Amino acid sequence: MLEYIGALHIHSTFSDGSGKVDEIAGFADEVGLDFIVLTDHNTLRALEENFEKWYGNTLVIVGAEINDKHNLNHYLAIGINKTPSTRIPAKKYVKQIKDSGAIGFLAHPHEKRSSMKEHPPYPWTEWDSEDFTGIEIWNHMSEWMEGLTEQNKYNFFVHPLRSVIGPPEETLKIWDELNLRRKVVGIGGVDAHAHKINLLGFFEVEVFPYKILFKSVRTHILTGERIEKGESESEIFSAKKNIMQALEKGNCFVSNYYRGDAKGFRFFGENSGKLYHMGSNMPLSEKTKLNILLPNVSGSIRLIKNGKIIEVIENPEAEFIITQPGAYRVEIYKDNFPWIYSNHIRIGI
Repeated sequence: MLEYIGALHIHSTFSDGSGKVDEIAGFADEVGLDFIVLTDHNTLRALEENFEKWYGNTLVIVGAEINDKHNLNHYLAIGINKTPSTRIPAKKYVKQIKDSGAIGFLAHPHEKRSSMKEHPPYPWTEWDSEDFTGIEIWNHMSEWMEGLTEQNKYNFFVHPLRSVIGPPEETLKIWDELNLRRKVVGIGGVDAHAHKINLLGFFEVEVFPYKILFKSVRTHILTGERIEKGESESEIFSAKKNIMQALEKGNCFVSNYYRGDAKGFRFFGENSGKLYHMGSNMPLSEKTKLNILLPNVSGSIRLIKNGKIIEVIENPEAEFIITQPGAYRVEIYKDNFPWIYSNHIRIGI
C-alpha cells in the first residue's frame, strides 16, 4: 500500500479564510503535503475558477462545508459539482451528496466552544442520518478554542500547536458505537482559516497560520494505486478519485504531526494468508490476527475493541490474536500524548 499525507477542512478567501488558494497550496507544498482538501462554506467557486489542480507536489481538491438554515450540522462534502440548498434539512443534503456519488464527513460534531462570542459552536444534531461517509474525529481549531481562557490565551495564541492534545472522548465514543452497525470512516481536520485577531488591544496576530496548521492534525491515506502527477483534466480527476476512494473505504488514519511524523504506521489484519486493511470487514476464525507497525519508534499501542481498551503494549510493533467479534482500532500514544488514531477493522460483525 502506498501512503499519501494530506490536510483536510481548509477555508480560503472564497469564504471566511484569509488566504488565497494558491498561497495556501504553496504552504502545503512547502511542508511536504501530498494533498489538501479545500472546504469553503457553501461555495464551489474554487472549483468553478479552476483552482483544483497541482501546485508543485501538492494536489488541491475542492469540496465544500455545507450547513443547514440554523448554521448547524456542518458537513464536509468532497466530490460534489453543486452545493445543495442550505434551506433543506441536514439529513436530506447528506443523502443528496451520497446519491450524487460524492462523499462527506460530519464536521466538529460535538463542538462546545464558548471562548469567543463571534465564533459560537456548530455541533451536529441529525444523528438519525445513515448516509454520511464518516466523521471528523479530531478538529484542530475546535479543540484549540474549547481550551481557550483569559488566563491562557497569550500562550494559546503564541503556541497554537502545543494546546492540541487529542480528539474529544464523546466523539470517539459515538464513532465506536456507529462502527458496530456499519463502517463509519474517521478523519482529522485542521479547520484552517488563518484568522487575524487583535491581541491585548494593540497588535494583530494570525492565530492559525496555514503553514503552522499543516504541521498538526493530518489524514494519511493508503492506496494500492500510485497517484500520478499530471496537469490534464483527466489526470487531475484520476488522482482526486484515488484519494476519495481511499477516504471512502476507510483506508486511512489520523495523526498529530506535532508529536512526530507518523508516516509508515500500519494497522492491518491477517486471516488464512489474506490481508485486511483499515476500513475492512474481516471474517473471524482461529487464524485471525491484527498487526501494528510504528514508524521506527516505540510507543504505547492501545488496542480498542468496541470502544474499550483491551490491551496496551509499549513497543514499536505488536501482534494480537483475535478470538471475539467486534470493531477494532488502535490508538498510539507518544511521550504520553495522543499521536495516531487508526480506522476500524470490523471483525466478524
